[in-house]
Amino acid sequence: MPRLSVIVPAYQVQAYLGECLDSVLAQSFTDFELIGVDDCSPDGSGEIFDEYARADERVRVLHLPENVGLGLARNAGIDAASGDYLVFLDSDDTLTPGSLQAVADRLEQTGDPDVLVYDYARTYWDGRVVRSRDAGLFAPVSAAGEQRPETFAIGEREELLGLLMVVWNKAYKRSFVDATGLRFPAGYYEDTPWTYPSMLAAGTIAVLDRVVVHYRQRRQGGNILATVSRKHFDIFAQYDLVFAFLDAHPELEGWRPLLHRRMAEHLRTIGNHPDRVPPADRAEFFARAAEEERRHRPAGAPAVELAADWKSGAVGRLARKAKRTARQAQPQVKRAVAGSVLGAYQRVQRQLPLDGELAVFGSYWGRVPCCNPAAIHAKLRELAPGVRTVWVVENRRRAEVPRA
Repeated sequence: MPRLSVIVPAYQVQAYLGECLDSVLAQSFTDFELIGVDDCSPDGSGEIFDEYARADERVRVLHLPENVGLGLARNAGIDAASGDYLVFLDSDDTLTPGSLQAVADRLEQTGDPDVLVYDYARTYWDGRVVRSRDAGLFAPVSAAGEQRPETFAIGEREELLGLLMVVWNKAYKRSFVDATGLRFPAGYYEDTPWTYPSMLAAGTIAVLDRVVVHYRQRRQGGNILATVSRKHFDIFAQYDLVFAFLDAHPELEGWRPLLHRRMAEHLRTIGNHPDRVPPADRAEFFARAAEEERRHRPAGAPAVELAADWKSGAVGRLARKAKRTARQAQPQVKRAVAGSVLGAYQRVQRQLPLDGELAVFGSYWGRVPCCNPAAIHAKLRELAPGVRTVWVVENRRRAEVPRA
């Protein structure tokens, strides 16, 4: 029986899967099994798993007969796992060197807790590595200078529920998982009805002050949660599962107000995000969100406003439409003013010399820095580091701009 079972589901990730598997198999700690779950991937992911299994007996491969999605693929890995602890790793992410040894050491130091929480860093295609904004929560001493407990129940460190609610930043004791009946549902947001119940039900939790996972930020695509689709409506069923778990465990009833607030914040974020719910479906989404908020609202608690940002956006769109209508009502004035001002500006700019040490980049109408311009930018930084570079992007994408 290995100490750790590392479960890696894969679907259309052949470009990243080898790096992911290498990061596991190259660990200094060796008492683990790696369970690769080929979720009926149409690319070469299954063959990559098989190649690694032939070369290393610690690798076991499951080939699912049909595509079932990330949550159910993880369940298949759980059912096949034999380790004391379950570690989940997404197939486009990687483990940092020495991290499994650090996990095993921390589990021993803290008396085999039900859940061990560790940190991650986002890695960008241009080489940036940025540790999570919550790194301070893993320190043994708080910002106020108080010594934190080695192990605890979540009520002693409620702030940990503010961490990114994902499954891959934790190690779970297998016996705890089975006793609690934890399994992943189908659909989007499958981590939600796993992470909240596991954190609330855990008798003992410990933290590891270390970056264990490098969370890959792809240039473009790859994250299904950043896809405009009606599948984001799955979030309602996932929170229904969270509250059903709460209903089945009366001893956890005190957490209902917090979960209700977190759910409302989550629904508001999804509904207002431009890359989630289709614009034509937002009214329906917020109507469903309001119903969900009412159904799970604790007795006596005030209602939570969900659609304020979306409504503000609608008002803004109406205001912009009014402005356009006003402008269209005076075409001669519009052409005269705009034409004269723009023409004067362009005439001045044409008289200025070109700046040979400046390069301006843009892609996909400023939505995201990626594709061919991003590759050219990266090579330019290598070959001509003296050239200043500027990207034209939407304001919300500023953090994704590669280093100049």
